Amino acid sequence: MGLLSPLTPSNGNRDMSGDARSSSRVWSVTPRISDEAIRAMEPFSPLAAQLLHNRGITDPADAAAFLARDERLLEDPVLLPGMTAAVARLRAARDAGETIGVFGDFDADGVTGTALLAEGLEQLGASVIPYLPHRVTEGHGLSSQAVHALRGKGTSLIVTVDCGVASFDEVAEAASLGVDTIITDHHSPPPLLPEALAIVNPRLYGSTYPNPGLAGVGLAFKLVQGLCDSLGLRWSEQLLQLAALGTVTDVTPLVGENRYIVAAGLRSMNADPKPGLRELLRAGGKDGAPVDTEAVSFVLGPRLNAPGRLGHAITAYNLLRASSPDEAIPYADELQRLNRERQELMGRAIDHAKAQVESVPAEEPLLMLWSEEYAAGIVGLLASRLSEERYRPAVVAAVEGDLARGSARSIPEFNLASALEECSDLFVRYGGHPRAAGFVARCEVLPELRSRLGEIAKREIGHLQLQPSIRIDAHVRLSTLNAGTLRFLEELAPFGEGNPAPVFITRGASVLDASRIGTNGQHLRLRLRHDGAVWSAIAFGMGEAWQEGTELIDVVYSLGLDRWNGREAMRLVVHDFRPSGT
Repeated sequence: MGLLSPLTPSNGNRDMSGDARSSSRVWSVTPRISDEAIRAMEPFSPLAAQLLHNRGITDPADAAAFLARDERLLEDPVLLPGMTAAVARLRAARDAGETIGVFGDFDADGVTGTALLAEGLEQLGASVIPYLPHRVTEGHGLSSQAVHALRGKGTSLIVTVDCGVASFDEVAEAASLGVDTIITDHHSPPPLLPEALAIVNPRLYGSTYPNPGLAGVGLAFKLVQGLCDSLGLRWSEQLLQLAALGTVTDVTPLVGENRYIVAAGLRSMNADPKPGLRELLRAGGKDGAPVDTEAVSFVLGPRLNAPGRLGHAITAYNLLRASSPDEAIPYADELQRLNRERQELMGRAIDHAKAQVESVPAEEPLLMLWSEEYAAGIVGLLASRLSEERYRPAVVAAVEGDLARGSARSIPEFNLASALEECSDLFVRYGGHPRAAGFVARCEVLPELRSRLGEIAKREIGHLQLQPSIRIDAHVRLSTLNAGTLRFLEELAPFGEGNPAPVFITRGASVLDASRIGTNGQHLRLRLRHDGAVWSAIAFGMGEAWQEGTELIDVVYSLGLDRWNGREAMRLVVHDFRPSGT
């Protein structure tokens, strides 16, 4: 696997109107650690010691485990609340030949978790029926419809994946039908919990589990791991491919055992990908290319999410469970088609949102839009785009008759989950995380919801100057980026939430050449010299921000691989730049 793929093109230099603007992002450079701290991290280089410190690693032994990315990072599943009871019930179901219903969610985390748990249980001899809800007709979470459907197929035990911790009525209804329920859910639990047989959730009150940041698919893996441990068996390495997919796409922190799950899953994926993943990479134009977290985030993840947005998530599940290329190809092609449709819908939604955003005062600390023009499956993507480009919380709702289905995305300074809780009386259904949430509400309450959320935002962040920032790991000279640095960065991967790709700053780099590239000259290609070293650089989306005649720049960047015609070359992937001295 290569060091790094080119990073995500930044939207920091463009807004939704398409007008170029100078960067307004704050450059936040992490202070240099002390010479004493550097000596304490020997034999690591000063730069390596700085990067490790920035990630909270201050001991060489901890650094060794972090960089090894091996099973030392795995926690004992028995430490999870509810695990012992869940394992005992699953063993009893397997031994008695009961049918186990695995109920998941329609996003990539829920689908990969459902596929992982179903496959893991079947490998241990259990009989499994998967169930994934439809986004529009059923919505998120365990439903009465699903409970009755699974009971009608002979299910006597339901295990939820990535949902269920707030399903009071549905768990009670299942019990009334003689069906036990095991809940695996990584979302923050409400004060009162369903009366399930077991709730496996690291965020439960009183939990001491060391890794509360597991994704839904991560909890599904821990359940299989716990069951295998109780039977004295080894779990399949290929399950980690599914665990890695869901962990990355759900943007969970890639530290602790998540780091092992993703690193081991990527190793397995590159060595022997599951048939469905191989065909999905082919459909996405990445056949034979190394699979890293960037490929998961921008090739596999969007395609796995597409059926849940525009069709039915069971298509993605069937792809993941395919046992041969012949079985996988039709599903991969369908996911590719749905992803293209999603991109077209997103393009139209952005155009529609531009007009709506123009009427919103620039000083408003929260954006909320709704329209019949928005499809329910893409409102989360649109909210993410708005939140990123305007750097404020954004709420977008699709109007469907009398109901609105909304998604919200936020910035670190604003807790969405708490804000929605304050407006709970306006919702038919709601839930989520501090940075991402969703709801269903009657259309008539949308104006009041916008007003109340806006007041909450003014109270919480109205006094702040909302500016996006770039966290920079270290000042470096380009001449110090040598082969040893590159090898260390390979060990530091996989990168993602909680372990971002290192970002560096070099001041006073000479511009040897600058040219706009791309269909509309939207990107910028540079050749820079600093301290005797010459590097090529790419600045995505920054072509219009370039001022001709600029000779010296301060540049913020990561390291990336430029792959072209089977060749690989290192280059700088620019996050931001400014003329030196400005």
